[in-house]
Formats: sequence, C-alpha cells, structure tokens
Amino acid sequence: MHFAGRVTQRRMTVPGGPRDLQVIRYGHFGRPLLMFPSEAGQAWQPADFGLIDAIAPLIDEGRVTVFTVDTLDDWTWSAYNEPTEERAHRYGTYHRWITDSVVPWIYEELGGRTDIMTTGVSMGAYHAVNMALSRADLFPLAIAMSGNYDPASFRGFGETGDATYFANPMSYVPNLHGDHLDWLRSRVGIVLVVGQGPFEWDPTRALPGTLALAEALSDKDIRHELDVWGQDSAHDWPWWHRQLAHHLPRFV
Repeated sequence: MHFAGRVTQRRMTVPGGPRDLQVIRYGHFGRPLLMFPSEAGQAWQPADFGLIDAIAPLIDEGRVTVFTVDTLDDWTWSAYNEPTEERAHRYGTYHRWITDSVVPWIYEELGGRTDIMTTGVSMGAYHAVNMALSRADLFPLAIAMSGNYDPASFRGFGETGDATYFANPMSYVPNLHGDHLDWLRSRVGIVLVVGQGPFEWDPTRALPGTLALAEALSDKDIRHELDVWGQDSAHDWPWWHRQLAHHLPRFV
C-alpha cells in the first residue's frame, strides 16, 4: 500500500443487525467519499485490493477523504436462502445504519455537515447508486463501477412488497414524478461505469444492468453519465482502479 496519510478506524453498532460493523477513514482533508466494497466485502477490502492506492495522490493532496465501510451483504441481498422481501427488510437496517450512524460520524470527523459522494464496485456500485437516489440530500453524487442495479434479480424468490420496491432503482426510478423528481433532477448526479470484458455480462449482469439503469435515468431526465469501457475491461479490481482514478479528480 502506497498511501501514507492518516488512517482512523471505528467500529459501530448496527441497531437490529447481526453484528457491529467497521468504518475506516483515509486522509486528513477534502471532500468526503463513502466507498462500498464488492459483494460481502469488509471496510479494509478497497485498500487490500489497491483501490485506495489508485487514488492516493488525491488523498495525500487533501482533495478527498475516503470512508470505507463493511457490508452486510451476507445477511441482506446475498442471503440467498431468504426470500427477496426479507432480504430487502434487512437491507433497510443496513441503509439506516449508513444514514443514521456513519453519516453523523463523517460530519463529526470533518467538523460539520457536508455533501458526501458515494462510490462502489460490483454490488458496492448498487449501494452507492441507491444511497444517492434514495437520499440525495446526503449523497448528491455517485460514481458506480460494474453494478447490477436490480436487487430483485439477485437469485430472488417469493412475493415482493414495499421493502423491495423502495430498495430497487429499477423499480422506483421509472415511477418518479412531480416535485420529488424535479428536486432529484436539480440535486443528484450519477456516473455509471462498466466494461464489456470478462464477467461484465455473465454471471454478474453488470453490463446489461448498467445500460438498463442509464436508460431509466434518461427517461426521467436525471443527470447521469454512462461510460462504457472496451472488451478488455473486466469485472475486476485493476480496471476499477483505472476507472475511479479517471473519474474522481474532476469532482474533488
């Protein structure tokens, strides 16, 4: 690891969750970036797999402060023995932990309320986008890489209801309207990045999933960018390093 700046760690209780989760801060100053790891990943994963190093110059220069978090994917969307609606209810517990515990700690660390960017890879891209679209008051920008944004497709089964609907951008975005849609258009921006190489189509469905979300956002005139990389761009960390290092500098 080449990043040589400040690292702060904190473990937090998840009300209603199965265990405490960790948050790690990298950097001393700059716009906050909340980073979600890949499926079932932990807060240390982005550093161990080189994603922190890929943006280390921005951290060292004080342009961005990165906060990485544990997931609860194994208890939520990746708990494949549970019906989709139950997984969605559990995801709500994780979502509330982010908004009610992690966000206040970020404000505390940075000395006050400020807009927070999100980013993530693979399933983390889903987290980043859904956080931004559902809570644009907190997260007005998401940079999402190689995501599938339809959690009902994650080996889903059983009848679904409100919990799944409101956690699924592919369900609620097409139905956005009125004042809330107008506000989202003025507030949020989504950067969708995906490759055309190995594992971006099968089994992850990242390529078709990204294209489908981009179309839904276009239909609602919600500000977004679609950046499709070439057939050599795989569903893998070396490509995510390049993609985040390419897009992040213009936002910090």
